[in-house]
Amino acid sequence: MLTRRSLLTAATLAPVGAFAQSRLAPPPATPAPLDDSVAPGVTRSTLISWGGRVEPDSLSFAPANISVQAARGQFGWDGILAGLQTQPDGEDGVKRAILTVAHPAPVARMLPSGDPALLAALQGASVLNLEEHGGAYLVTDGGYQTRRIAADTLCRVSGTEPGDAGDAARGPLDPQAGAATPWGTVLLSEGQGGLRVVEIDPRDPQAIPVKRASLGRFARTALLATQSADGRAVVFMSEAQGGRLFRFVSQAALSPDQPDALDAGRLSVAVLQGGVLRFVAVADQRSREGTPLDAPSGLALSAGTVLLACRGGVGFVAGSALAQGNPAGRILALRPEGGDITTERFAVELALSGGDTDMGGPIISNPDCLAAGPDGAVWIGGLDGQITLAEADFTRLRTLYRAPLGAAIGGITLLPGGRQGFAAIRHPGATPQASWANPATRWPSFAAGMPPRTTVIGLRIG
Repeated sequence: MLTRRSLLTAATLAPVGAFAQSRLAPPPATPAPLDDSVAPGVTRSTLISWGGRVEPDSLSFAPANISVQAARGQFGWDGILAGLQTQPDGEDGVKRAILTVAHPAPVARMLPSGDPALLAALQGASVLNLEEHGGAYLVTDGGYQTRRIAADTLCRVSGTEPGDAGDAARGPLDPQAGAATPWGTVLLSEGQGGLRVVEIDPRDPQAIPVKRASLGRFARTALLATQSADGRAVVFMSEAQGGRLFRFVSQAALSPDQPDALDAGRLSVAVLQGGVLRFVAVADQRSREGTPLDAPSGLALSAGTVLLACRGGVGFVAGSALAQGNPAGRILALRPEGGDITTERFAVELALSGGDTDMGGPIISNPDCLAAGPDGAVWIGGLDGQITLAEADFTRLRTLYRAPLGAAIGGITLLPGGRQGFAAIRHPGATPQASWANPATRWPSFAAGMPPRTTVIGLRIG
């Protein structure tokens, strides 16, 4: 897989790095059928699981008798990491951070009740105050910013879409992706029923979430927020159904005087032409403009380069730079012309191709989420539940973690330094044939009568 012999059109995509000397580090021992596994030299800790207390007055987790009231104050059934913000060290020297986790709609067959009110209460987001003790982070009980945001939380709609500006709404609804912004907020992308990007301020418990109409209304698989050199907001968004890549650039720079700068700007869609990606303005994201990109998903920014994980598949735009698609997926490096993140043109390079067994086994399979560290290393979460560390321009890879049966990686976010971070282990035990009564595993507790639980884990290398 670490060769240019990929399913991409070799003539149109420039290589990344020198792959000839690459070697795959040995993976960890084969895990037990139901359990997860951690590579040697990697430390795992547990931060919070489904049912964990978020609101200070939340009820204890009683899985056989989950009430709507209890669910509204507890960590949700599913989880996708949406954003991490570190805080200045206090006088006590304790390191602190705020972690925001999105809670998509749960799978009804994995719950004891299909009550619509309960399903709604399990959605939304959790904002968690964290403190570091003994090398591991813990949720601060009763933290100032710690709170649950539910699917029926009051929001305001702001932006340029006709008839929406100033309206009230509820949400976030079934959030499927999220991203921390350089200006201190978190963006959550709604799933079916909402399809908006909702901006929340994790630092201010009194702040009303804002649905940003200017960012379009469509299902997304990932978000990436950054800023231009002149302070304008830039948001990349991978599309769930159509497989396109969108970008929004605000008209004005963000500032305390311009808190709603995201409400006016240019929405554009990516078009691939011979190894060059161009962003073309669109008035309506439902138009047919843009090039499908082989099931695009996770986004990350590494030294000015946008990394895009493509889950893979067959049937995307024959004859384009992505050829007929790679069922095992790939990671693309999008390099902006002149180093300007707002430029119209990006060079497209293949960083990593999935499924190639030239080196004794698959390196990656269907990459889904990415996190880039300051040292250039990239953490890759795959649909197969594996987390892989890529170093040295993707020429050196090793497996860090394998999730339990039925689980997926719901995002990875890194702490400063890039050698420690968090990952959400989503819906363990939820294989296609599983149910509440018969889950495929009861990870992480394995206790009798205790269901499998989505869990945010900490991972530290070294």
